[in-house]
This record gives sequence, C-alpha cells and structure tokens, in this order.
Amino acid sequence: MAETITFFVDKLSNLAVQEASLFGGVEGQISLLLNELEWISLFLEEASASNDGRRLKLWMNQIRDAAYDAEDVIDEFIVRLEHQRQRRLQNLKFLKVVLPTCVIFADKLPLVHELDGRIKEINVKIEKILANKSRYCVENAMMPTGAWSSSGPNEVVTWGEKRLPIVEEADVVGMKDEAKAVKDMLLINEELERGVVAIVGMGGLGKTTLAKKVYNDPDVNGRFQCRALVYVSQVYTIRELLMGIANNVMRETYHMRNMGENPLGNEVRKYLDKKRYLIVLDDVWSIQVWNGLCLYLPESNGSRVLITTRNQQIALDAYAKLYQLHPLGEKESWELFLKKTFPTGSRSTISQAVCPAELEDVGKKITGKCKGLPLAIVVSGGLLSRKEKTPSSWEKILRSMEWHLSQGPESCMGILALSYRDLPYFLKSCFLYCGVFPEDYEIKASKLIRMRIAEGFVQARGEETMEEDVGEDYLEELIHRSMIQVVKRKWDGRVKSCRMHDLLRDLAISKAKDSKFFEVRGNIFAYPFNPRRLIAHDSQNISQHLSNCHRLRSLICSIHIPQVNFWSCLRSAKLLTVLDLTLTVDRGLKRPEMKLPKEIGEFIHLKYFRFLGSRKTRFPWSIGRLINLETLDLRDNFYLDIPFSIWKLHQLRHLHSGARTIFRMQIRDQRCFSSHLGIDKMTNLQTLYVGQHGWVVRRGLPKLTQLRKLYIYGPNMRSNISHELIFPSNLVELILDYCRLKQDPMLTLGKLPNLRALKLINNAYIGRKITCSSGAFSRLEFLRLKDLTYLKELIVEESALPSLKTLHIYECNKMEKLPHQLQKLKSLQQVKLEDMNDSLIEEI
Repeated sequence: MAETITFFVDKLSNLAVQEASLFGGVEGQISLLLNELEWISLFLEEASASNDGRRLKLWMNQIRDAAYDAEDVIDEFIVRLEHQRQRRLQNLKFLKVVLPTCVIFADKLPLVHELDGRIKEINVKIEKILANKSRYCVENAMMPTGAWSSSGPNEVVTWGEKRLPIVEEADVVGMKDEAKAVKDMLLINEELERGVVAIVGMGGLGKTTLAKKVYNDPDVNGRFQCRALVYVSQVYTIRELLMGIANNVMRETYHMRNMGENPLGNEVRKYLDKKRYLIVLDDVWSIQVWNGLCLYLPESNGSRVLITTRNQQIALDAYAKLYQLHPLGEKESWELFLKKTFPTGSRSTISQAVCPAELEDVGKKITGKCKGLPLAIVVSGGLLSRKEKTPSSWEKILRSMEWHLSQGPESCMGILALSYRDLPYFLKSCFLYCGVFPEDYEIKASKLIRMRIAEGFVQARGEETMEEDVGEDYLEELIHRSMIQVVKRKWDGRVKSCRMHDLLRDLAISKAKDSKFFEVRGNIFAYPFNPRRLIAHDSQNISQHLSNCHRLRSLICSIHIPQVNFWSCLRSAKLLTVLDLTLTVDRGLKRPEMKLPKEIGEFIHLKYFRFLGSRKTRFPWSIGRLINLETLDLRDNFYLDIPFSIWKLHQLRHLHSGARTIFRMQIRDQRCFSSHLGIDKMTNLQTLYVGQHGWVVRRGLPKLTQLRKLYIYGPNMRSNISHELIFPSNLVELILDYCRLKQDPMLTLGKLPNLRALKLINNAYIGRKITCSSGAFSRLEFLRLKDLTYLKELIVEESALPSLKTLHIYECNKMEKLPHQLQKLKSLQQVKLEDMNDSLIEEI
C-alpha cells in the first residue's frame, strides 16, 4: 500500500523538477498534492506494519485510490500533450515553419486548464479522506509498531554485505535419513523395468528440497546416464513437460521447438531408449500428468521416475513406491531454526550456530508454533535474523505470531503473513511482483528486476548506483528472509533465476488482490473490472476485456492466435508501462507472422516491452515514439523487420533481438550511422543481444559507455574480429555464438581491461589453436569454451589469466591436453570438463 504512493511521490517530484514547463499554470495544485502525499506515504509506511483493522484498511484503500487517480490524470495529460505535439508536427511537416513559443503554449492551454481542475478535485477528495481519519478514529485501529522496525530503501544491506553464505535449501536439516531412504528406493533394487518412487506430504514440508537433494547426490549421478528435473504444478501441458525433459537430457533441442506433443514425445522416447535415466516430476497435482508422460518413457534398463505430490492417491495410481514425508521433530526443527536465525558465514561452521541462553526459551516457543514445517521455520528464522537479538524483541514476534495464528486454521499461512508484514514497504512490492508469474515458474532475475524498474518500484541510490544494482540488492534481501528461493546463480554469484514456493505465491496473490496491486485471470470476469496490473496466462479471450481497462499499467499475458481485435482493444490502455506478450497457437499449427500496428507508438509511457512467439514480426516506424522504453526483448522471434527509427530510443538499456534471429533493418541511407539515428547515441545501453547482421556492432560500440554485456550470434564478422569490431573498454561479459571466426580472437579480447566473463560457444571460432598471451585477460574470472569443433590446443602463456577462477570446456572433442600453465594459476578454483576426448580425461 505505502509503496504505491511512495513511488508516485518520487515520480511526481521528478516530473515537477524535470518538466517544470510542462505543468505551467498548475504548479500550485501540483505542489499541494505533492505535500499531502508525502505526509500520507510516511503515515502508511508505519500503518503497513499494523494489523489489518477494517477502518484502517478502508481508509488506506481510499487514499490509495486517490493517489492512483492523480497518477492517471497526470499521465493522461502527458499522453494528450504528446499526441497534440505529433499532430502539430504532422501539420507543419510540409510548411517547414517554426511556431513561436507563445503559440505553442496557447495551443496547450485548454489541456492545462483541464488538468488544473482535475487536480483540484483530487486535492479536495484527499482533504475529505484525511478528515475522516480523525472523525472515525482510524488511529485507534493501529496496534503499536515497536516490533516492526522496517527500514527505508537506502538501509537495505548492500551487495557486498549480502555475499555472506546463508542456509540454502540443500542445508535443510533432518533430511539425511529421508534422503538415504529415498535414494535406497531408487538404487537398491536392480529390477530392469522402469520404477516409480513418490514423495508424499503436505505443502511446506520440503518435498522439493528432498527430491533435489537426492537428484544431486553423487551416488545417484553415477548410476544414471541422463537425468531431468521438471516442475509440473497445477497448470501444465504434456508437451511443455516433454520439452523440459528434452532440454535437460539432450544437447540440441532447437529443432524441436515447433513440434507437437506426439513428434516431440517420440524424439524423447527415442533418445531415452536403451539409456538408464532418472526423471523427477516435482509438484504433481493430477494423475493425468503420469498417464500422459509414461507413454514416452521407455520401460527398460532400470530407469526411475521420482514424483513429489501432496496427494497419496496419485502415487498409488502410478504404482509408485511411496515415501511419506512427515513434519520435523522438535530437535530437527530447533537445529534448522538456529541455522536460519544465526548464520555463521560458512558451510563448514554452519552447524555450530548457537542461540544465547536468554533467547532459548522464547526461541523454542516460536519454533513450536511452526508445527515442524520447514518452510514456516526458515521464514521465521529469516525474519528473526533481521531483528534485535533481545528477549523483548523476540517476545513481540511471538505475540504477533499468536495473534496471526488465532485468525485462522492455516498456521503456516499465518506465519508467512507475519513475515510479509515485517517487510519494508519497498520489499513488499518486490515480493508481490513475484506472484505475477505462474506457479513453480523459474523467474529470471533480470526480467523481474527490469519490470519493477519500469514500474518505478526501484530507485537508484545516489548518482553512482544503477537501479539494476539496487534491484539485485532487494532480491538478495528477500532470499535472506527465505521469501523466495534461488534456483541458479551466475558466474559471479549473482542471482540468475529464482522461484517462489506455492504457499508464498498464494500469499502474494492474496495480498495483491487485497491491495489491488494486480489481478489474475481468475478474476477477469469480475465487474467493475478496471485493474492496474492484469495477469492472464493461457488466456484465449483476453481481448474482449481490454477495451475497458483504461487504468491498466502492466499487462502480462499469453495471446491465443487468432485474436484479430487484440491490438484495437488494447488501444484504450494508453498508460501502459509494462507489456509482456507471448503468442500461442493450437497444436500442430505454425507460429504466426505478426505486423504490429502503428498505434503501438501511442504507448509513450511504455518502459518494458517483451514480445515472444512470432515466426516473423514487422515493426512500424512509430516504434521510434516509445521514447521512454528501457527494455525491448524480442528473443525467440525467428525473423525481425525493424525500421531504423529504433535509434531514437535513447533511454533503451536492454536490447534483445534474440541469438537465433535475423535482425533486418530498413536502412535507406548509410548516413544514419553517423547521425542522431545511430546506435552510438544509445548511450544508456547496458545489455545488447544481436544476431546475423554485423552492421549493428561494427560502428558506434566504443561510445556505449554503460554497456556491460554483449551477445553476438551468427557469422557476421567474417573472419577477423580485430579489424571489424572495436569493443567498449567497459565491457564486463562477452558471448560469441556461431560467429565462425577464422583468426584467433584472443589477441584482441585479451586487451579488454574490464572483461570478467568470456564465452566462445557453438563454433564461435573455427581455428585449431587459441592463445592467451602473456599479460592478457588481467581481470577475467570466468572462461567457457563450448562446442568448438576444430579446436585442438589451448595455450596459456606466462602471466596470462591471473584472475581466472572458473574454466569450463565442453564438447571440444579434438582437444587432447590442457595447458600446464593452468596449474600455476593461484586464483583458479574450478575446472569443469564435459564430453571431451578420452585421452584428455585419462591424462587428468
């Protein structure tokens, strides 16, 4: 609640400073509104930590709606002003004259008068709502907030502080015996037919954690030739599950992306045939999952399938050996609580966590409230790890837990709600935003952060801190509080992807609905229907509901083709900030070709645009009007036709054209490269993915001083990287994919002063020898060489790669030895080899 108003206050303050001329004539009303909202946001930050009294909730809802109205009025004014400017430019296009400033101001005067009147109405409305606070004793609805020391956005522990190891899922106690039991069920019996094992238990018991622990066990790894872990959940298709299995066990799955269920299933069955495999199906809610998949899983060779489910009947129907998971005992619960509440900083010492004697009694009472549920314990521990280690502070937490648990029978949900209530206001929006993704969805951290930045929920701390860094700090804070779980980390330890436990997702959706933060498809037929954020996964009739969504700010949905009226219905949502669209088609049909309408240029507030699923996509020239766009994600589109007006998008930070697409520009004049339409003017770019056409990377890159990550796909640099491409010196990560370079690129790349990660994959280089020269790659920490078919030798000269920590070499079958110089690299921590020449493995 508080976060939505706080972020609008920040937005309005910035607009008032940066666009002073924009609000000429209404400064007084804008200033009055800003002052009121600043006081209200401070009050709501404290109120958000109190209980949810009905009077307080009603008052907060009215304040929120008034703030939303103000935001809509101002953003609508900006849209209408921009449309008026476009019409004026169009009318004067052939006259070639410049209007005096006084004429332009007079032109917008009616709009300014209208804005002034509407802001006055909102100020009067807010004044009445504030009067009701005293009239109806809203203050008395708040309970004391001494226990809830929610910090401000600048008080989140910084990235450097957050690198202390925390208790990850694999460290959950009380599972040693359980893991051994499940492992024995998978391995001890040597029957040749396919076997099924099921872990059964209620939500929050740690079924997924146990399954992952067994899945990653070295003994299990050594017994099976291939393995796959697939998350199922309540919304699934057999084809998606088959694709998940294929992505885990097969090297190349690109040609399968358009296959229907039967052809894809046959490919999977053919690959698994005569192999000993392990398939983990996590979070199965229906026996139809097993009935649909078992047809494509060969029954011989002693293969195994491991299922996790809450429903014992599913295990019985699948003829599975059943392992019933029970809540933790008192001893195990206490040990897990200590690990989460008193992390000691390293895995080797993490079991030595000790609770001060004066806290032990109240700590055990808190643990007892969790009823042996690991999820409730780790969330409670995460909460207390951020609190003062004093008896009075912990007793306040205990009393709050008792109050929450008295409100309903779901003890775990009560504890989770308590941890949500303790979040600072800026973390609450981050937590709620995780709920927009489907159940058991692997959330890309970069996507989550960029969407939140687009909505204004992340603010830079000072001039030197990028919003992306602050967003990562927020994410790490939620991880430390055990509100979300890490799935993968990047080469430098930052979060690559995360997942939300389904109980926590239920909580996020419940709180979001309560505060009108977003609406999910289940409520799409509820009227009046005018949400600010609409989530509609797998929707086949979304179009008919969009025409009334005038206040819509974010739309995340799948569009079932054909929906010919989708774009015309969307036109009413002119205030869109986030647009995430995925095209879906009926099974067996080809992916569609899409020509986006020129009206897309009307969404001038759009900051995040992601468009997936088209075979060919043609963009209109009006895309150049999206002057606030920060993220343009077009990966997974086979063919793109984009006009060079894209270079007008000077605020763009992240451009993904897709690694396996043709990126064609309609360039009629080569002078555009040196004019204001060139890529060299897009100086805010931080991430750039390009493919096939090298024009985009051959000019202007050195001027992209913010560029951190560059991905280039396709043979677009002919043979010599040094003569055709000058990389920016600030580049941190570089990926070259299928570039088919004939000359060793290391001589050029080794000179990049800030390069920390380099990946050469899929015949990016087709020479026989790679040389890391003396003194080269002074800061490189991560090097991956994958599927370089012709590579025979890697040479590392003296004093090269002094900072290298990780070396991955995959599928370079002609390499017969590793350089001896690697043994002298003091920083080297990991060398990982897969699918390499047998003689090289024997030598090691």
